Amino acid sequence: MLKYVAILTVMTSLLMSGKLFSQERKHRSPPGLKISGNVYDRNRQEPLEYANIVVYKQSDSTQVTGTVSNIDGDFRIERIRPGLYYVKVRYIGYIARYISDVRVTPRQPVDLGRIQLEEAYIDMEAVAVEGEKAAMTYLIDKKVINVGQQQTVISGNAADVLENVPSVSVDIEGNVSLRGSTNFTVLLDGRPTILEPSELLQQIPASTIESIEIITNPSAKHDPEGTAGIINIILAKNKRSGRSGVINLNGGFNGKYGTDVLLQYRTRKYQATVGVDYNRRYFTGTTRTENETYRAGQTSFINSSGNTLRGRKSLGLRGELAWSLSPNDVLSVGGRYGDRTAERDSDLNYDQWAEPDLQHALYASDSDHERSGNSYSANLSLQHKFARKGHELYIDTYFSSRNSDEFSLNARYDEDGNITSGRRSLETGPSSRFRAKLDYTLPFHGETKLEAGYQAEVRSSTDDTGLLEYDMSLGEYVRMDQFNNSTEYERTVHSLYAIYAGELKKLNYQAGLRGEYTNRTVAFSGAPSEFKIDRWDYFPTVHVSYNLPAAQQLMASYTRRIRRPRGWFLEPFETWTDAFNVRTGNPALKPSYIDSYELGYQRPLGSSLFSTELYHRVNHNKMERVRSVYADNVTLHTTANVGTDYSTGVELMLNLDVNKVWNVNLMGNIYDYRVEGSFNGISFDRSDFSWTSRLNNAFKLGGSTSMQFNGHYRSPQVSSQGRWEGFFSADVSLRHQFFAKGLTATLQVRDVFSTSKYEQTFRGADFYSYQYAERESQIVMLNLRYNFNRHEPERRRAERPNGGDREGEDEF
Repeated sequence: MLKYVAILTVMTSLLMSGKLFSQERKHRSPPGLKISGNVYDRNRQEPLEYANIVVYKQSDSTQVTGTVSNIDGDFRIERIRPGLYYVKVRYIGYIARYISDVRVTPRQPVDLGRIQLEEAYIDMEAVAVEGEKAAMTYLIDKKVINVGQQQTVISGNAADVLENVPSVSVDIEGNVSLRGSTNFTVLLDGRPTILEPSELLQQIPASTIESIEIITNPSAKHDPEGTAGIINIILAKNKRSGRSGVINLNGGFNGKYGTDVLLQYRTRKYQATVGVDYNRRYFTGTTRTENETYRAGQTSFINSSGNTLRGRKSLGLRGELAWSLSPNDVLSVGGRYGDRTAERDSDLNYDQWAEPDLQHALYASDSDHERSGNSYSANLSLQHKFARKGHELYIDTYFSSRNSDEFSLNARYDEDGNITSGRRSLETGPSSRFRAKLDYTLPFHGETKLEAGYQAEVRSSTDDTGLLEYDMSLGEYVRMDQFNNSTEYERTVHSLYAIYAGELKKLNYQAGLRGEYTNRTVAFSGAPSEFKIDRWDYFPTVHVSYNLPAAQQLMASYTRRIRRPRGWFLEPFETWTDAFNVRTGNPALKPSYIDSYELGYQRPLGSSLFSTELYHRVNHNKMERVRSVYADNVTLHTTANVGTDYSTGVELMLNLDVNKVWNVNLMGNIYDYRVEGSFNGISFDRSDFSWTSRLNNAFKLGGSTSMQFNGHYRSPQVSSQGRWEGFFSADVSLRHQFFAKGLTATLQVRDVFSTSKYEQTFRGADFYSYQYAERESQIVMLNLRYNFNRHEPERRRAERPNGGDREGEDEF
């Protein structure tokens, strides 16, 4: 079925393109007639890439043609019939510009000069449609999510925001997957972090985020690490001059509350930003499990059910200072500190028995798991712009470090509440990361340019693990020395890249190559020798786009990526996570290499947008967490190269303004997943057809009130050993602004219909495992946001083409 969907999508795009090409041929004029210009951000004086420029007849507002701006903000529209036109310049999140009385003649091309757009910081009554930032922007190489428009998750975290993104799925435990893969790179303001992706996404409050970028096929300029691509979190900053600040307070039931403050001072020469945030989120729930193991002619069973408590609390501090040393040089320095604690507790009742002996053992168990620690990071960067436009040099250095303490306690009690057995697992260790990079851009003639750069990255960590067992005779936990282990991990990667980009009429192209040298050393306590790697890897990338009439775009790309094993993936010794699960690493683990292909099409529909993207991803040497039987009722978890998997799918998105008060964003991701390989000598070939869909509705209920209702569904999914069942969830929110929009109150309800769940099944030759979990639902939160010393743009006339004028004739 997927092949037919893909074929239908491509045919539809080509037919639409053919029709538009035929319309264009009917209106072609002699060569030389053209309109050109460049689009800039008015306040930052930076070019705006992918701005939409559409040409209309001034007599009857008939749409004639259009294009988009390139990376330098430049655009050129050729072969226009002589006549009188007006031009609309639009960039999502900015107030549209209308330029009237544009007369095209055979003698003289029209140069509109620099067209400066102003960001829409507030909802303005007269330009509510044109000036309000869109919830999502589709660009050639990424999707940009404007978090300020995601009001159903304003009291949540970055993982909650991603629930409303077409390429991303989030389960009730906060696990994030990008196009079906849980392996991706997370950046914070374009820089890596020392935290695990899941930690970072659940730690950063949504109210401190300006936007999130989803980059599924990055160019050679970016790190190739990560199966599915990059998620880049852009923290909020005020781009207006003067003093400004924002305070957020949020709270709900059952110990859910938080706050964050952002203060900024900006002049033409300096920009200082300071922020602090604290959040506490705990969720109650229920769970039940069924486990079977098959050994030596005996089947062992252990079932459990009970209550759970899962949550986290975090404190974050950040600061940044940017200094314009000269008109061409900017020096930036910044830092961040974080303290976090994640907890997972459960009180369960167990029923254990075996066949053919059917005698049941009933007991209670108390499990506690906690992971805590602090982290800090610092960065220093310098940007230099040469005299020639687009000629730039950028140097950036970054360092981060964290400490981590993790323990899990599992204790068994008899009917009188006396402890009968117990295990306590410990894991501690610091880790650090240093990166230095240099990016250089050299423009040639026209739109042709060369980008090149170098990057060095060093990562190191130490992990110490231990195990204590309860001794009934002593009445205390005793350390088991045979399970005390230590791992020293260090990896250095040197990278060189080059990208050549240019333009051939309506075709934009970019070809790049990145080479990386990896030196890795892993040392284990008790091991006779170290495990070392010295290896060169090469990562080609290709991106092309074609500008069709009426600001349509057709895009295609290919990238090669890598997933390297983490340090704890390689540890050869056993680490007990609780009484029923033990983890061991795999020193023979190989990196995975990924080939990723994409073909996309976009078409603006007035103030609406249609977008579709076909993708195909091949994961060689796929790394996956797999299970086997360690002992009766005990599961062994390890990581293995299980073979090759294939993901082929299509994403569809329609952003539609139904009327002046109702906007609909319909998103879907349909894909076919197949994995071929073997584990423990058993071959497998599994496939599944999966899909996700989202429907986001936004309603304007007056000048100061808005409402959102969002629903999403995720179909069942499979892996080499497991299957996750599908689920549906819906959220609703109501927002009202007070005091000239200085104070905003947002009331939100998550999982309105109590339908979120987590249901998974794993099967192997000698085991069966099933888990069902429900989390606290109908979560009510109230968020209060106060802006002070706000700098609002002046109201611009944008209703008709005569509401704007040529560059230099108004206040822009």
